[in-house]
Amino acid sequence: MRGVGDGLVQARGLRKRFGAFEAVRGIDVDVARGEVFGFLGPNGAGKSSTMRMIACVSPRSAGELQVLGMDPTADGPRIRARIGVVPQLDNLDQELTVRQNLEVYGRYFGLSRAQVRAKATELLEFAQLSERADASVEPLSGGMKRRLTIARALVNDPELLLLDEPTTGLDPQARHLLWERLYRLKREGVTQIITTHYMDEAEQLCDRLVVMDGGVIVAEGSPAELIERNCPREVLELRFTPGDAPPPELLAAALAAHVERVEELPDRLLLYTADGEQAQAAIASAGHHPLSALVRRSSLEDVFLRLTGRSLVE
Repeated sequence: MRGVGDGLVQARGLRKRFGAFEAVRGIDVDVARGEVFGFLGPNGAGKSSTMRMIACVSPRSAGELQVLGMDPTADGPRIRARIGVVPQLDNLDQELTVRQNLEVYGRYFGLSRAQVRAKATELLEFAQLSERADASVEPLSGGMKRRLTIARALVNDPELLLLDEPTTGLDPQARHLLWERLYRLKREGVTQIITTHYMDEAEQLCDRLVVMDGGVIVAEGSPAELIERNCPREVLELRFTPGDAPPPELLAAALAAHVERVEELPDRLLLYTADGEQAQAAIASAGHHPLSALVRRSSLEDVFLRLTGRSLVE
């Protein structure tokens, strides 16, 4: 953890309770100016509750929190004037055109009509929506609506941008276009805090991140650091004919010299190892013949599932 005073967002012992339920249970967070910081975790981990406290729309139950050097309890309006928020679900005004969504929102921040017109034109270009400026919002694609929602959050030139599941429901092309827009914001120095369920998104976008589970932080670091700390370098994926797969515990014992651990999934076995090709050769030497074998690098998804489990959380 960085020392107090170094972060754009700082939390110490941050807690959020809803009656008897404690959604966030005493977390420490530091977000440095200019970085992209991520919150990962299964449903119910406390990510959204934390984001809402940072956005100054939900009061903390206990602990310390500073955003832009101010206390959200005393300075909520001042903080909100200097941040941008992209909610998980688009809440665009369907009655207005694309341009009007930006101009009307800009007026809430005290911008003059001339200022909001100029800002809207700039943001329409940024979001690649200039040709749809006078179109209504309703027929836009999901990717266009998401880009417009992000553009709207930038109308006040925020120092901090909060994005809650920014690409959920988008097709791969729309996701990559949105990533490119977020890269551009990072190059321009906009600090970003992101929650996401997409591990590849976290690896692509985040300088640092925390993994939350059950309201606490279970891991913190850069994507590369988290992978190095929690998984060996490679994963060997094996698929067998039904009923022919060797028991994972026996396979782990037989390949102890080559494999750190074996995980059984319904359709395949995952062997975590420093050398996937060497482990594959050991499999053949042991007399096992899978239908297919794939060696890949360990990923942030492997880390996430190891730390939070594979059981679905509703």
